[in-house]
Amino acid sequence: MNRCRAAVSILDATLREGEQAPGVCFDPHVKLAVARRLDEIGVDFIEAGHPVVGEEVRQGVEMIAADGMRARVGAHARALKGDIEAALECGVDLLGIFLCVSPERLRDRGLTLAAALAHVAESVSFAKERQPGLLVRFTPEDAVRSPLERVVDAAGEAVSAGADIISIADTTGCMIPGGERSLYGWLSRFREELARRNAFPRLAVHCHNDRGLALANALDGMRAGATIIDASVLGLGERAGIVDLAMLLAVLSQDFPGSGRWHLEKAAALYDMVSRFAGVPVPAHFPVMGRHAFSHCAGVHSQAALHDPRLYQSLDPGPFDRAPEFVLDHMSGRAALQHALEAIGEEGIDGEMLAVVLKTVKGVGRRGRVVTLEELRWIVDWDKMRRRGNAPPLARRESGLDLKEAAITSGMGDGV
Repeated sequence: MNRCRAAVSILDATLREGEQAPGVCFDPHVKLAVARRLDEIGVDFIEAGHPVVGEEVRQGVEMIAADGMRARVGAHARALKGDIEAALECGVDLLGIFLCVSPERLRDRGLTLAAALAHVAESVSFAKERQPGLLVRFTPEDAVRSPLERVVDAAGEAVSAGADIISIADTTGCMIPGGERSLYGWLSRFREELARRNAFPRLAVHCHNDRGLALANALDGMRAGATIIDASVLGLGERAGIVDLAMLLAVLSQDFPGSGRWHLEKAAALYDMVSRFAGVPVPAHFPVMGRHAFSHCAGVHSQAALHDPRLYQSLDPGPFDRAPEFVLDHMSGRAALQHALEAIGEEGIDGEMLAVVLKTVKGVGRRGRVVTLEELRWIVDWDKMRRRGNAPPLARRESGLDLKEAAITSGMGDGV
């Protein structure tokens, strides 16, 4: 069993990075409600927004910071005194300062490396002087594509000026675990270089999902010594987003015992809330929180999973207040059908009726639908009526006509 080196802290960025997803914008009162849910789940840091973006963002940050949450509430700021003052006026106790030191970005901004390093040191010092006890995080944006020595220089200046956390951002989601561009290798070298300068800040990772590897890269970073991981609900963020919060919680809680304590049973309500107000549905096949994340469909799978879900399931849905589901469609077998029949109180069905009901269920499945327990009850009632001679056979398709065709040929189908 894997064990992380130290307890892992989670920084949720739904209210900051999440609003950088196209079309996503939360009203201030919604932000407060989301933040309270995050605090109930037990995340350690809530990044509430970038106050200089607009008045509503500032109001949201201010309300959340004043709410007395257990989690530390943070704000985002460029390495500019105006940004920092706006954030600190909101009453946050975590400030994230960012500046990219890649040659291309500095050239675009007309800055030399020396000037950029001075900005970093001045910004961190200014924040610390303005608010003693403030937790300061410095992010050298696009760190992993910038020359390592530049990133080390910038991080070293930040730590010397009082930064508590250095966050390494895979801003474009380019890292690949086990490859030449692994975050484990990069972060290991980075830590060694900082240690040579007698700098030992906490390390965070902020991984984007452009290649679908954000969670894998975050765990790679954790293996290299990062103790803070950024995530968001639904993985919302720029382009393909960042690490999904529920997926991260599932892995940490079930595969890294002792890494933290979270109230996972509250995740479903959080995802429902964020999905509704972001206008982004939870994909049915989404790991952990998707509708089908713990669904068993194929007959062989269902039969085995009914005996022991672990045979076809590596995550325990229980902590998330979820349970295995056995789907009825064209792939279903007798075991799944009998399980569903028992759930609706139909335990004494004989083999002939079971075969008829299963055939009907498969027919519905071939038309692209899943049979719910409610519909299964209708099917059973229909077949009972058929047996008594009170209903025609369900299997109209055997005559080559579907229901629409049958209605048309009987003169009843105009406009169907």
